[in-house]
Amino acid sequence: MTTVPMVSRLFFYSAAVAALAGVAAAPKAHAAAFYLQDQSVKGLGRAYSGEVSDTGAESLWWNPASIAGSANEMYIGGNAILTSSTVADRGTTVTGPFRNGLAGGAPQAYDPVLFGVVPNSAGSFRLNDRVALGLSFAAPYDFITQYEGNSAARYDSLKARLTSIDAQLTVAAKVTSWLDIGVGLNTEYMSANLAQAYPGLLASDADGNLDLKGSGYDFGYSVGAQIHKDRWSFGASYKSAIDHTLDGRVELGLTGLAAAVQGANTKATGNAKLTTPWIATVGARYALTDKLTLNVQAERFGWSEFDAIRVTAGPVLSQNITQGYRDTTSGAVGVDYAMNTRLTLRAGVGYDQSPTQTRYRNSFVPDSDRMLYTIGASLKATPRMTIDASGGYVTFKGSNIDYSMTDYAGTVGATNVTERAHVAGNAKILSLGIRYAY
Repeated sequence: MTTVPMVSRLFFYSAAVAALAGVAAAPKAHAAAFYLQDQSVKGLGRAYSGEVSDTGAESLWWNPASIAGSANEMYIGGNAILTSSTVADRGTTVTGPFRNGLAGGAPQAYDPVLFGVVPNSAGSFRLNDRVALGLSFAAPYDFITQYEGNSAARYDSLKARLTSIDAQLTVAAKVTSWLDIGVGLNTEYMSANLAQAYPGLLASDADGNLDLKGSGYDFGYSVGAQIHKDRWSFGASYKSAIDHTLDGRVELGLTGLAAAVQGANTKATGNAKLTTPWIATVGARYALTDKLTLNVQAERFGWSEFDAIRVTAGPVLSQNITQGYRDTTSGAVGVDYAMNTRLTLRAGVGYDQSPTQTRYRNSFVPDSDRMLYTIGASLKATPRMTIDASGGYVTFKGSNIDYSMTDYAGTVGATNVTERAHVAGNAKILSLGIRYAY
């Protein structure tokens, strides 16, 4: 088989999965804030504890060096994320020149974080004994939250949808018999749709509605290295932050509200700017016996890059929406156990720290610290094909929302909304994938 057909097969195979990712509903399940680690079915089985130091196309998201010494391979996988969540109002208030009291509305929001499917794919092929190329598609930054129009949370959030598709083109090289390196170019598409209600100046006034939509392509990079020595494998990687500019439209409809704020009605083109975090990852694998491998991994997230969403859309709606995220650390441990030459079992546990500070937590992304417990298995169905299956359970630490915002700022109708609520939830993850060596 020549190189050109292999490249074509890899591209179209992965592109099909990328197209599917564009229509999948991808909720916030585990990993901090709106980041999703669900980029490897095999990795889920051990709570993503060994990915930066493992080999093969399935580990490309964590380390571009993972394919330097591996055979030609294709991977495709899908992760079904089943969430259960509640946001319970605890006295959200609206305070303005003509209004002072509770926001009212339905006090309980059940399952505002929606179910979804996260697909991903990757492939690699060798140019020669030392150099390999790779192409992977991931959906790393995704969430969907949706509230009823009469929810007590409506003045903070009615709908929040963020979708991303990351295409990583990788070059990896085997420098020595024990050292592998890799570098990747990340092209990331992101689209967003945010909607919220605006309070009437009087309690009897109808709510207004703010709707923002935008999308765009931006670029980043990934670098990594691996050391393989005797029974040990060590890995380290760095994935850059990406500055996103989402071009689109902003619409603020205040029909029926008091004349004092009628001038705020807006339909405008504009953009929103935000930055996703850099990610530094280190980890190791140790083959304790011929059957049992121990895994450990730690990640540092530069979430402080996501300090604000900067909206530019005319004088009324141009503003910086403070997010106040902090840098965080996550970690996981896991095991692989080869029952025989065809069947491998896995298990793992991971901890993820939320980047959200209490005073900035809101119902758009009602985030909190979480624990991940997982199991998984791989079956070598044929000499070339391996089937991976994994399951996970995520527990979220209960958290409170105590968040204030000002609507109609700079007008005589400036109104303050203070959202107070309690958030609780959990998630179940079911994953299935196929790896094929060629």
